[in-house]
Amino acid sequence: MTEDINTLENHELVNASPDQIFGDLFEAIQCSHIFDDSKTFADAIPLNDPEQICAQYQREKGQTGFEIAKFVMQHFRIPEHIASTFEANRKESVSKHIDRLWPVLTRQPDQQERGGSLIPLPNPYVVPGGRFREIYYWDTYFTMLGLKESGKTDLMGSMIENFAYLIEQFGFIPTANRTYYLSRSQPPFFSLMVKLYADSEGADVLSRYLPHLQQEYDYWMQTPEVDEPFTAYRRLVKLPDGALLNRYWDDMDTPRPESYIEDIELGEIAHQQFATPPRDTYRHIRAAAESGWDFSSRWFADKNDFSTIHTTDILPVDLNCLMYFLEKTLADAYLHTGDKKMHLRYEQKAARRALAIETYFWDEQKHFYMDYDFKTRSVTSHITLAGAFPLFFKLASNHQARFVKGYIRLNFMKSGGLLTTNVGSGQQWDSPNGWAPLQWIAYKGLRNYNFHQAADQISDEWLGLIEKEFKHSGKMLEKYNVSDTNLIAGGGEYEVQEGFGWTNGVYLRMKNKKYMKEIQA
Repeated sequence: MTEDINTLENHELVNASPDQIFGDLFEAIQCSHIFDDSKTFADAIPLNDPEQICAQYQREKGQTGFEIAKFVMQHFRIPEHIASTFEANRKESVSKHIDRLWPVLTRQPDQQERGGSLIPLPNPYVVPGGRFREIYYWDTYFTMLGLKESGKTDLMGSMIENFAYLIEQFGFIPTANRTYYLSRSQPPFFSLMVKLYADSEGADVLSRYLPHLQQEYDYWMQTPEVDEPFTAYRRLVKLPDGALLNRYWDDMDTPRPESYIEDIELGEIAHQQFATPPRDTYRHIRAAAESGWDFSSRWFADKNDFSTIHTTDILPVDLNCLMYFLEKTLADAYLHTGDKKMHLRYEQKAARRALAIETYFWDEQKHFYMDYDFKTRSVTSHITLAGAFPLFFKLASNHQARFVKGYIRLNFMKSGGLLTTNVGSGQQWDSPNGWAPLQWIAYKGLRNYNFHQAADQISDEWLGLIEKEFKHSGKMLEKYNVSDTNLIAGGGEYEVQEGFGWTNGVYLRMKNKKYMKEIQA
């Protein structure tokens, strides 16, 4: 199931995933349930040469009295549980707390450690917090919203430079700067980061990052060799009318190193129930992880059964809206450099994508934007807050936007903000949880169509919930229970994490907008 270190060349070892480096030792450790969280060992640092550790394991594992947990502690430095000495003052405002929290979440450039999974970055960066000890791709855009409000544009620039560095090194932005993420990306928000930074630093920013924007676009748009309808290749699917739309994908079909035993167990369930080959299940799991919505009933054929996951069959509406914006940003960047031919080319690509979004994702019966299953050749049955993305990118007509607004207020609005879905599957990207990035997308999307009352309601409920939780615990959380504001959010593969980058960012941006509106009234 995993590669052995003996099959890896020295130059490959630097960027190899820990399951590739340590082979059956890695598998044995993860399947022994030594750690509650599989990510713990995936982030561990070998104390000496990985090849020597593997050889010693082979010599010792069959001996009487061999204890794998003891072996791990002898040969690896285990990352400590993230418990900051930072103490919150619950009497101060949330905004002041966040300003004091930024340095706690900021990491300085690291050095490469042989056999470790962390990919060093050249510039400082902000991590989400908790078990997330690295910079995460799509989190960073929402974190930057707050950094900009805090006047930390230098740090924003450093983080964009880090992503440019990753694109130069690997041809794309991985989920985070870990070797075990080098087979997948995350929702492509880089163009939004560049635009946000350009708002402060000027349009020359577009020219500076044009090569990186182009390289990211090429990564997502690798074209199928077979020119037939419904042909899929990696992250691209060709539709009958010639439209090219994107899906989430992962280049590996093995258990994720950071969730190893969980993936194996789900693969076994899917195989027993539906005869699904485990590798197919692993691919669908990994693709869902690339979406950032890991996990949600959105990706399930049966909304209550995780083992029916089929992510790679689905064309997500939010992903394709992000790709539309990337095409528009490339058009703007080429125009800024004076390349009118390329400007026109990407304007045309964006126009074709906008038409495809209208054609494939708008459901005339539900009057809402839905994902599209290209295997069944119909929209999926799952109604999710991803349907707000066309409003965020101003792709909806006024008529459609009114329907979306009504749907959001009727189906997603709760006392603490917006649900992600209405399904109580037990997954963290389902009811009763609400997440900062989606609050912002819906809030800004409604503002784009002058639905200010509905947007204000989202803002009031969400900010109120964060402030209530802060007064209670002194914490900023990764996600919140928006249905019952007296309960902590749940679900998922790990405990609720505190920190938290994107919650901080969205809070500051929303709060400052609300404040400016009040003083202008």
